Amino acid sequence: MTTAAPPSRLSLYLDLIRWDRPAGWLLLLWPTLSALWIAADGFPGWHVLAVFTLGTILMRSAGCCINDVADREFDLHVKRTAQRPVTSGEIQPKQALTLGAVLALVSFALVLTTNAATVWLSVPAVVVASLYPYAKRVIAMPQAVLGVAYSFGIPMAFSAVQGGQDWRLSAIAAAVPPHAWWLVLGNICWVLAYDTEYAMVDRDDDLRIGIKTSAITLGRHDVNGVMTFYALYLGLWAWVGWRLGLAWPYLAGIAVAACQVAWHWWLIRSRSREGCFKAFRLNHWVGAAVFAGTVLAGWVR
Repeated sequence: MTTAAPPSRLSLYLDLIRWDRPAGWLLLLWPTLSALWIAADGFPGWHVLAVFTLGTILMRSAGCCINDVADREFDLHVKRTAQRPVTSGEIQPKQALTLGAVLALVSFALVLTTNAATVWLSVPAVVVASLYPYAKRVIAMPQAVLGVAYSFGIPMAFSAVQGGQDWRLSAIAAAVPPHAWWLVLGNICWVLAYDTEYAMVDRDDDLRIGIKTSAITLGRHDVNGVMTFYALYLGLWAWVGWRLGLAWPYLAGIAVAACQVAWHWWLIRSRSREGCFKAFRLNHWVGAAVFAGTVLAGWVR
């Protein structure tokens, strides 16, 4: 009997950054692109689009490197994560952190091609993303920290479109209008919804090893909590679109997303691991529906 060949270094690094699982960066990308279109009142231009698309993929990949190093001891006790390259020892923590730093630096180089306001906003974005893996040790709902990290692309999108080269903090504040922050709040609620679904998958393991998650904190109210977060997300984004006078396809996109949310309730209602994981894994289609409605709204004005 022949033994399987060990995985190549390239395949290990691709596994580390979840290259074969694009749902993670799509969850980050769709609200960022939607914000770009809203900020630009239509197509934002190829340069900005390329910067934010590539930057999103790179920063999510860098975040995976940091997360796997921070969680390597916890991941050993969870069947679903025990074979991650850092946890299994196939990639050393120093190697993973080096790759994460390189990816983050390339992403920052892309940001430098935009403007001063966006460069400034990228700093707290990196700080929050780096702190998230450690939040689950001390915060009852660390998914809220992830929500902030996954929402920084929204104010950065507005600043990239509407900001300038003035480095003063007042100029940065002026580049991000109030409705952008309402979109941020709504997006944080969306992250709380889908990452609670994700946490419901590993609840038993997390309880055993002492990790704090929103699924544990919400307890028997977890399903109702997820649906409340979804309602807040869609409600806030619909309200902002209505206030801005976006055309009817925008609200149609919100409606399509709401139909998917109803299906997610069906998937998670029994709290089965399979149903909760499927709801999380397909959540990027919720954001895709909102983005599609945003783009179409610009076309039919």
